[in-house]
Amino acid sequence: MAKRILIIDDEKSIRHTLKEILEYENYDVEEAENGKEALKMLSESEYDAALCDIKMPEMDGIEVLEKAKELEQAPQFIMISAHGTIETAVEATKKGAYDFIQKPPDLNRLLVTIKNALDKSNLIQETKTLRKKVSSSMQMVGESPAMMEIKETIEKVAPTEARVLITGGNGTGKELVANALHKLSGRSKNPLIEVNCAAIPSELIESELFGHEKGSFTSAVKQRIGKFEQADKGTLFLDEIGDMSLSAQAKVLRALQENKITRVGGEKEIQVNVRILAATNKDLKKEIAENRFREDLYHRLSVILIKVPSLKDRTEDIPMLVEKFLSDIAESHGTTPKTIHADAIKLLQKGQWTGNIRELRNVVERLVIMSEQEIKEDHVKKYADI
Repeated sequence: MAKRILIIDDEKSIRHTLKEILEYENYDVEEAENGKEALKMLSESEYDAALCDIKMPEMDGIEVLEKAKELEQAPQFIMISAHGTIETAVEATKKGAYDFIQKPPDLNRLLVTIKNALDKSNLIQETKTLRKKVSSSMQMVGESPAMMEIKETIEKVAPTEARVLITGGNGTGKELVANALHKLSGRSKNPLIEVNCAAIPSELIESELFGHEKGSFTSAVKQRIGKFEQADKGTLFLDEIGDMSLSAQAKVLRALQENKITRVGGEKEIQVNVRILAATNKDLKKEIAENRFREDLYHRLSVILIKVPSLKDRTEDIPMLVEKFLSDIAESHGTTPKTIHADAIKLLQKGQWTGNIRELRNVVERLVIMSEQEIKEDHVKKYADI
């Protein structure tokens, strides 16, 4: 589909000349002879870019730009003027314009600027789409008493700086709780950095968390910034912390006590401002008793405890989860969501779900692939393997 460009200029000859040039480049071009008409068109239809004159009667281009930026779908604005100054260009850029071009425009520069503006527009749209998908995938679904209690706890705890220890089996959704805590916190505009402590070899975990200096060990060919520094002013989520080595635990404890870290092989202390969320599928009190986890670190991490129940303990949430998975899978495949018969749902609710929500998601995707438009009880018996 051709990209849509709106030309806003009170001079008819300028509009027509620009339109001919851009249509030759296969753009879909429309014209507006003043700011009022342009804003009406922008509010009624979507454009990918706008070429806007600055000097126009009644409403100048800067005012058009300001009002257009208030719209939900504002295009990239390229301001054009025969009377431009550096001050005008700076003002236009501060107000949100992509670029400023003087009249008469150099054709090559104009086309390159439009292309770059459209690339930026595409990137912004892709980012919005990706964020929407990520946000959807990170939703906490369920209205069972256990889930409602967790959601209430999150709402109370998230705005504070309290450290939270999230416990629960594999696939229960501990990372969703961490994401919700970060999203509702005062740190939400800063990064949420996740470290899977079980996936990193014990000899590398300290470098992963605290970074290292060049030459600090054989493969340290350049300086590395660790997760603590990356999460500065944000949140650090230590997933499966029960698998962390005792030496790394000692350093984490020091970092929590002093809000300082030292890179591996370095001497300089680096101040960090990080909120810690941790999760584990292990019984840490048992790990403490067997000298595999530091008791002082446990008490530092567990200011607030959130236990995420297994799926078999909240089977009333399975219908909602299945509907969400059907919708997510259809969206990712670009198809219409399949339906599922009530008897099939009842059968799914009888499963053991040792892999919890992650296992249910995989089963639903398998059923979507192997069944017709409606998923029936027979499909569950044949393909669910529960």
